[in-house]
Amino acid sequence: MTNLPLPFSANTYIQRRKILSSEITEGKILLIGNENSPRNFKDNYYKFRQDSTFLYYIGIANAKLIALIDVSTGKTTLFGNEISLDDIVWTGPMMSLQEKAEQSGIVSVEPLANLQDKLKGKIHFLPPYRAEHTLILSHLLDEQNQSPSATLRAAVIKQRNVKSEEELSFMEEAAVHTGNMHKAVMKACRPGLHEYDLVSVASKYVWNHQLEWAYSPILTTKGEILHNHNYSNQLDENMMVLYDGGIELSNGYCADITRTFPSSEKFTTLQKEMYSIVLAAYHKAVSIAGPGIAFKEVHLASAQTLVEGLIALGWMKGDPVEAVAAGAHTMFFQCGLGHMIGLDVHDMENLGEEYVGYEHPEDKSSDFGLKSLRLGRKLEQGYCVTIEPGIYIIPTLIDHFHSQGMYKDYINYDVLIKNKSFGGIRVEDNFVITEDGNRLLDGSLPVDIEGIEAMKANVMQHF
Repeated sequence: MTNLPLPFSANTYIQRRKILSSEITEGKILLIGNENSPRNFKDNYYKFRQDSTFLYYIGIANAKLIALIDVSTGKTTLFGNEISLDDIVWTGPMMSLQEKAEQSGIVSVEPLANLQDKLKGKIHFLPPYRAEHTLILSHLLDEQNQSPSATLRAAVIKQRNVKSEEELSFMEEAAVHTGNMHKAVMKACRPGLHEYDLVSVASKYVWNHQLEWAYSPILTTKGEILHNHNYSNQLDENMMVLYDGGIELSNGYCADITRTFPSSEKFTTLQKEMYSIVLAAYHKAVSIAGPGIAFKEVHLASAQTLVEGLIALGWMKGDPVEAVAAGAHTMFFQCGLGHMIGLDVHDMENLGEEYVGYEHPEDKSSDFGLKSLRLGRKLEQGYCVTIEPGIYIIPTLIDHFHSQGMYKDYINYDVLIKNKSFGGIRVEDNFVITEDGNRLLDGSLPVDIEGIEAMKANVMQHF
């Protein structure tokens, strides 16, 4: 529970619900808020996080709330129980539910016990992603209303995909904080520390600014492991550190940024060569991402740039266009170039990645590499996306592809096998699609080799 004012005006929430209702021809829209998630018993729970769609349309970050929107009348009713005297003993004085509802432009507030009687006719609800959501739906709805609404899902995705100027101001704020957090980690990094020491630096920034993690931080010297949450390794000379960390504001808007940097003052020659290839792929993607361009095409163009660099370095061979068409780039770049970002770090993926990131679910590929591309649809003005190319040298994958004779016309296995312990590099920033291209949400964090090494040099001389 919180006494903080809602991040947007009542009129903003009213208009959002009005637009949503206009996409639904009949019935009522049921929006289920989250409940507390106990760690090991009922009253010892994780920090509460409201459902993002509920935040978008209602804005109230209280547990055990459900909203019902009648599309025929436009009336929204908030169902929840007012704070009790027993609650106040533990939490202190809180705003009433009625007061919070008024901030969202909602006049009608009723106890949760009254909800079931109001669920007559066609009820539209989103796919549940929590067990308690499923239980609530099974309890409230009859058998004829047990299927999630494809119409509602499409309407929510269409609306939330395009960020307003108000939302973009929060996205920018989250990106600035995230960039500052990354700077603190880079400046603290030096040989002899452990990964957990750097996670502590990042955590200090988060707590000092009363912020939240957007996701569990990835901070590792083993950058080839895409989602590595083990922080036990010690930093030695000439290592690279991959830090993928993002901050979430109190209103839910977040950022997702990655940098790879040397443990010491400078990259080694090979690290610099490989980083330059990833950076070229990053700049290629940024140069073409804009309205009307399918993000899948941006991904493939970035992959081709990676291949061109690896051919020049002698790790790959042949024609880069043919190599990408054959999928040979997936030896080095196994994941997708990016994803939507907003109130969720992977925005709305609880509604189905294939629906959010693609115009048609069947457009999502099942091929290795492309199946991990979370975003493929044509970009539109107001979309917020990550761009995050990388090179990942995964020993197990090398052994498998080599034993199967895969991509032998495009990969110089002799060179690759000699460098199986190289690790991984990723570069990631957040962009909003504009009328004529895109805009970086925070440009203060260096991404080029010279900028990263200059930051490291200014700090290392003090140790």
